[in-house]
Amino acid sequence: MHLAHRTWRTRLGATATAALGALLLTALPAQQAQAATTLTNPGFESDATGTATPTGWSTYSAAGQNAASFTENGGSGGNRRLTHWSASAYKVETYQYLTGLADGTYTLSARVRSSGGQNSTYIALRNCGGAEQRTDLPPTADGAWIRVVTSVRVSGGNCTVSLNSDAHAGEWANFDDLTFAPGATGLSIKGGDLSTLPKNEAFGATYSSAAGQSGNALGLLRGAGMNYVRLKVWVNPADGYNNKARVLAMAKRAKAEGMKVLIDFHYSDRWADPGQQNKPAAWASHSYSQLRTDVYNHTYDVLNALKAQGTTADMVQIGNEINGGMLWPEGSTDNWTQLAGLLTSGAQAAKAVSSSTQIALHLAKGGDNGGTRWWFDQAVARQVPFDVIALSYYGYWHGPLSGLQANLDDVSARYGKPVLVAETAYASTLANGDFLENNIATSGQLAPGYPATPAGQAANLRDVMNVVEAVPGGRGLGIVYWEPAWTAVKGSGWDPQDPASGNAWENQALFGYDKKLLPAASWFAHR
Repeated sequence: MHLAHRTWRTRLGATATAALGALLLTALPAQQAQAATTLTNPGFESDATGTATPTGWSTYSAAGQNAASFTENGGSGGNRRLTHWSASAYKVETYQYLTGLADGTYTLSARVRSSGGQNSTYIALRNCGGAEQRTDLPPTADGAWIRVVTSVRVSGGNCTVSLNSDAHAGEWANFDDLTFAPGATGLSIKGGDLSTLPKNEAFGATYSSAAGQSGNALGLLRGAGMNYVRLKVWVNPADGYNNKARVLAMAKRAKAEGMKVLIDFHYSDRWADPGQQNKPAAWASHSYSQLRTDVYNHTYDVLNALKAQGTTADMVQIGNEINGGMLWPEGSTDNWTQLAGLLTSGAQAAKAVSSSTQIALHLAKGGDNGGTRWWFDQAVARQVPFDVIALSYYGYWHGPLSGLQANLDDVSARYGKPVLVAETAYASTLANGDFLENNIATSGQLAPGYPATPAGQAANLRDVMNVVEAVPGGRGLGIVYWEPAWTAVKGSGWDPQDPASGNAWENQALFGYDKKLLPAASWFAHR
């Protein structure tokens, strides 16, 4: 990524480089850009390669390391970019002071790349009349540019656009194509799938705050900023969990905490995902026509019972990770007309209970734009009703953040619908908490740039949230963290037909092996 930087620095030669560095260090502190109401030189195109203080910008380093900020070739949208880099550890800020702004909310957008590993590297809006707002740069091992945004309420007419790095030797960050304009960003859904929490509690799971104070997992997560609870529904599960009665009880708890509820219909007695979409035993011999009635009646029954107890569902998934369809074989994507009929039956039942309940259609493989387009093109062509495009995204399975961003941006615009990352998670450790090997158990399985540590888990959740927040037009609804409270407890295993089955997920929960809430949970409170 910073190869272009190495190229120009090599060409300058050691003598020229030293002279340039001395010139920059003596000249920069006095070069304060003139304030304006709009960003000057937002793409860094006005200056030659190697310019440490680009036109319109100022550079500051308390340690006299201004030369760690410079322009170079290889921009996102043009020929130049701003780079932060040094052969030694450095702290540097490149900033621009805006004034004469009307009071209101403004959004800063930037294309960024980063080596990762820095103490911090971020874009920020500060001195704007309120608390500083910032967004961290994600590590971009694939070299792709990521768009990030941050917004702030301006009062008093002034605001500083700030690009910051506090880095170790050799770590780099790129910035390009900045915009600053009226508008707000943020996420309305910061949720968690707590489907397994009742079973975990029944088998003795306990939870505590980061400080070690005991509490119930739902309340602790709500206190951290979680505002949505996702609950899966199985038709007749062998262990009696995730059925209608359990979902009703959990919905009451969630609503009592002031949280909204997303109901995730699997239309199965057990897990439904891209590899398995098995009919419930009670429906096994039913014809396609009867299956449509089954879907309608089951959906209506659960949602109407929720409404009757005063916990109307705010959103409903008609199927879970249905890339290949549902209720196989009748509802397979090999027969899209029948799949569309089943989906429509579920959506119609949900709207019959409550017209305000949003209908989500949910696929896995959040980084697969071609597959997502193909699937939703088929659904739209058959007039399947839906309000939200929901995708699962696990960076260790579904590719880099750049792929997720490209997909979210494209399908939200293509279909004119908001998007939701309905499942995401990451490991805080590679240690195993029970006898069953975890889904993510080795360093080779991890997403590049995110170690399996509490800090790595937090950074991964932060960066997924930031990508969703950056979806244009405010169409990024938010994220749902999958099973943050499913810790390792004997008896609370993955297989509803096998009480002795273990948990392959405990290292991705948001409670550590010491039962304490992990740092990643703090991101639920972010914007």
